[in-house]
Amino acid sequence: MIRRRSKAARRRRWENLREKRSRSIFLLPSLLTTANLFCGFLALLLTVQGRFVDAAIAIFVAMLMDLLDGRVARLMKATSQFGVEYDSLADVVSFGVAPAFIVYSFALAGLGRPAWFAAFLFAICAALRLARFNVYTGVTDKRYFVGLSTPAASGVICSTVLFLEGRPPGREVAVAVAIGTYLVALLMVSTFKYWSFKEIDWARERPAQALLAVVLGVMLVATKPELFLFIILVGYAVSGPVRRLVMGRGGVPVSEPVKDMP
Repeated sequence: MIRRRSKAARRRRWENLREKRSRSIFLLPSLLTTANLFCGFLALLLTVQGRFVDAAIAIFVAMLMDLLDGRVARLMKATSQFGVEYDSLADVVSFGVAPAFIVYSFALAGLGRPAWFAAFLFAICAALRLARFNVYTGVTDKRYFVGLSTPAASGVICSTVLFLEGRPPGREVAVAVAIGTYLVALLMVSTFKYWSFKEIDWARERPAQALLAVVLGVMLVATKPELFLFIILVGYAVSGPVRRLVMGRGGVPVSEPVKDMP
């Protein structure tokens, strides 16, 4: 029954997009997506120059641009099929190809073919994750992502670079990075469910203590961002398998259409 409803919902979604298709584009969301793509391209250039920390920071800026373009598009009621496709193509570069090239140049280049394949697997799993996201957008529970999102996966890679302070690691650490790259790549195409934070209503009234807690959290991360970013992002990546072990396997409920982070 759920499968039939999912197919019907997907068919209606694509039919609606085709009916609304036009040759015009919405400028501001597209500019933000272009900024996302530029950051991914810049990260590639910085990696070639051996500036691994700067390249990792560029990917984090791309994550911010990717977060903003969807929010701005919804606020402006400017969502379109063009925007969805353009955003996914930009994400393939910024959160697939660029992080794979960074981790290969930073840690995997000296380990031989198995490590080289880890970088390629990351890139192809990111592309597959984005393709699956486009197919299932609007028919899954908006509270969860199915599989680790590509920005989160690239965040794990880049936070590792920051944690190691951009200095190429020794062989033992490089092997650990290679194994971690394999695992993160597979998590992107897994069926583990990850909390999307979509149900948090930031406009709702909350006690003053909530603001204090948020400010203290930001200040804590700011004291040593390379350490806390690594802990937070790795913890989020591990939360999917842990949730499966604790709660067991469950289907992903059908929900109303919504544009989530890919």
